[in-house]
Amino acid sequence: MLKDIFAQAIEAMRHNSRRTLITVVGMAWGIATVVLLLAYGAGFGRAFEAIFAEFGTNIIGVFPGTTSEQAGGTKAGVKVRFQMDDVEKIQETVPGVLHTSPVLWKQVPVQNDTHSFTWEVDGVTPELTDIINNMVIDEGRFISAADMQQRNHVAVIGSEAKTKLFSGMYPLGQKIRINGVSFEVVGVLKPKMQESDSNNNRVVNIPFPTMGDIKDSKYLDGIWISYKGDHKAVERSLRNQLAAAHSFRPTDRNALFVANIMEQLAQFQMVSLALQALLLFIGVLTLGIAGIGLMNIMLVSVQQRTREIGVEKALGARKKHILFQFLAEALVISGVGGLGGIALAFTVSKVVGRITFYSAIASNATDADIRLLISPEIVIVATTVLVVVGIISGMIPAIQAANLDPIEALRYE
Repeated sequence: MLKDIFAQAIEAMRHNSRRTLITVVGMAWGIATVVLLLAYGAGFGRAFEAIFAEFGTNIIGVFPGTTSEQAGGTKAGVKVRFQMDDVEKIQETVPGVLHTSPVLWKQVPVQNDTHSFTWEVDGVTPELTDIINNMVIDEGRFISAADMQQRNHVAVIGSEAKTKLFSGMYPLGQKIRINGVSFEVVGVLKPKMQESDSNNNRVVNIPFPTMGDIKDSKYLDGIWISYKGDHKAVERSLRNQLAAAHSFRPTDRNALFVANIMEQLAQFQMVSLALQALLLFIGVLTLGIAGIGLMNIMLVSVQQRTREIGVEKALGARKKHILFQFLAEALVISGVGGLGGIALAFTVSKVVGRITFYSAIASNATDADIRLLISPEIVIVATTVLVVVGIISGMIPAIQAANLDPIEALRYE
């Protein structure tokens, strides 16, 4: 039965091939628009995730500030100072913490025999590579536990620092002077994503204890931690523990600055989700316009085949047979157009490739550009929308055809 109905639908499409072709093209264009818009929205979200993944996601940075709320007998305006005891307290008392690393930094002259620059120098520990993703060695090695214990004067430099200091020379084993103190280069980091005004690839890293030769290391500039579990719970516990240790209120946002990467990522994911919903709405509107065209074509088809419908009813065809006949024709047109549209969308995505996004303002950032990657989920969503539009567009003409009076239909000229 269904086979005969779809065979009639295909035969009717062949009889009006030009009209059918135009309608199929309209449906193909509509479904291709839906797929490509959803692919763009998904690519936009993945681009932001790539930016955060470059740095790391399950990490939190805490940096001391100045109190803005009175706590107990302590007035506001007191400067918070972190020490190594705070690093140990965080490691021991905050649930979910995996690694901690204190950080000191200072802008100082960095020189070799031919060049001199003023760059940021960071005093770090080996654990930092377990916390921050983009601390990846390209040449040589990172700072070791032995360097920490022996206060070795060794340095791990960024990729841009290597280029500016040594041009094409081999950097490992070379000597540089940091604030007048001699250091040996033992490692070079892989290039990081870097905006034009950023110094990510120029930072020089030295052992945390050795940083005492550059600046007073009693008070820390910040602490980086990695963790497992709920990022909100970890941040809340972190604020409570440090507030108790330094006599400020946990709600005082100026006393403690927290860089919660997962919190920031969640906010960007909400923006991405809202964008995808907007793009889906625009795509559905475009496909809806194609559906209106399909409905008009089917209404014309019903009018032209009125006598045929009358003959079928006179021979015993029921309403549901007529209904399925015209609905099947609409669904076949939608299906052919849908297949063509999805194929068109895949072709466009391959031709377009990478759309410049973050790399327009940052170097080494091609991974954070937008790619129109069409996932199975996108195809399923687009197909569902197509089926709904096809049924709605075909149902009204099909109902009109099914309700025709057979006597009046036979009299139609």
